[in-house]
Amino acid sequence: MIDSTDEEIEDGGEFDGLFEESLRALSSGTLVDGVVVAAGASGVVVDIGYKSEGVIPPDEFADSELAALKPGDVISVFITRINQGEGVVYLSKRRADALRVWDRLEAAAESGLPVEGVIDGIIKGGMSVRMEGETVFLPSSHIGLRPVRNPEEMIGTVSFFKVLKVNKRRRNAIVSRKLYLEDELKEKRRQTLERLTKGAVIDGTVKSLTDYGVFVDLGGIDGLLHVSDISWGRISNPAERFSPGNSLQVVVLDFDAEAGKVTLGHKQLKPDPWSLANERYSIGDIVSGKVMGLTEYGAFVEIEEGVEGLVHVSELRWGSRPKSAAELLSRGQVINAVILKVDTQERRISLSIKRLSPNPWEAVAQRFRPGQLVSGEVRNLTDFGAFVRIEDGIDGLVHVSDMSWTKHVRHPSEIVRKGDVVDAVVLAIDAARERMSLGIKQLGPDPWLEGITQRFRVGDIVAGSVIKVVEFGIFVELDGGMEGLVYASEISGDDAMEIRGKARPGDGIKVKIIKVDTHERKIGLSLHGVPQ
Repeated sequence: MIDSTDEEIEDGGEFDGLFEESLRALSSGTLVDGVVVAAGASGVVVDIGYKSEGVIPPDEFADSELAALKPGDVISVFITRINQGEGVVYLSKRRADALRVWDRLEAAAESGLPVEGVIDGIIKGGMSVRMEGETVFLPSSHIGLRPVRNPEEMIGTVSFFKVLKVNKRRRNAIVSRKLYLEDELKEKRRQTLERLTKGAVIDGTVKSLTDYGVFVDLGGIDGLLHVSDISWGRISNPAERFSPGNSLQVVVLDFDAEAGKVTLGHKQLKPDPWSLANERYSIGDIVSGKVMGLTEYGAFVEIEEGVEGLVHVSELRWGSRPKSAAELLSRGQVINAVILKVDTQERRISLSIKRLSPNPWEAVAQRFRPGQLVSGEVRNLTDFGAFVRIEDGIDGLVHVSDMSWTKHVRHPSEIVRKGDVVDAVVLAIDAARERMSLGIKQLGPDPWLEGITQRFRVGDIVAGSVIKVVEFGIFVELDGGMEGLVYASEISGDDAMEIRGKARPGDGIKVKIIKVDTHERKIGLSLHGVPQ
């Protein structure tokens, strides 16, 4: 053991005096900076000046933080207690960190600068926010720009906040996310206004969808992208292309700063496809496309985005024209067609499906001649006649006037029915207009040209049957299917009402022939002086 000299004892006494004096210069509750002297499992020794050292318990450091400390590091510490008798200074790193946080919150409240934090829970009247280990209060009315319906979804959100009020002594503070977002929105709006010029291409985010367009957030300012400006092609609803939250580029078509209205375009990012249509499409080209719309007069076919052609019902198939395009095509169907006409000025392309196959009418003039006997199925009835399918793609029309020599046919259903197989005579062929006229009455001779005046002589009283009673008389069927008309004036005054009131189609009746007009093909009849 080495004995101490008197000088050493005197020096030691002087050191002890200085240490006691330095302790008196310190006070508990003080925040100071210190220098790490040593760090280990038993704690961290820190030189806080004034010839004083203190120890921080190891549990105030994370394992990684404790392992990273090395002598000479400067850290902030809080003096929790001073034991003058033992000459020991008790320090806290955790409380120092907390005080630093409250200092920063206090400074942020004075400066208006935002601070970062994490929303970590729901409490009465709002939510709690963690800021560097300290908890502050976020009122419900200050969570967002609009009321938040599901605050639990906000838990874990990292955001910036404005500090409204701080009580450092009680360690509580009130913050606002809403005010920070409002300032952020104002700044975005300012920056956006600087970029908003007609023709500018800017980025945006889909905010909401309507039937007529898309509202796009451009950064503090909303613009309207009308459905007609989304694509050069056909779009019935914006939801076909976009969903809320989608990012997109748009072109500023118009901007009214005073009204705050911005009109946007999306299709304008690409050239108008019709500007190149003359170069891309020619008459006779075969193209493929999707059926986008069906009407009674035809089908609209998209052959590229923004370019549609029309297949008219007359160009769907050879032969009889369908009542509408929906009889043969369906929406979304992909078809081939041949181009008949390109009109870029009117933005129209005429297409044909039937011209992809040979035209059966081209050989009709060689295969059929007027007077030729043909047979076919009645495919359709109209007010003016019956269409008869002679062969695939070739229909002929039997007009009502060509159905009977002797009857006044008012509708083809009086002679034929749909589905009947009938014989007919070819009357005329117009291959260019795809028309063939047929006749049924021409299968037999014309009775008006073969002794009609000998069969029906003026003054004869003959038997017949009632066909129809009308205001101006009674139609009567005579021998051989010939028709005659009893004029109203040829019915006796006393008997007129009774006869006309009782007469029914099919009733037998006797009449006098008073007129035979072969030119007009009419037989006039009378009931005067004819006993019934």
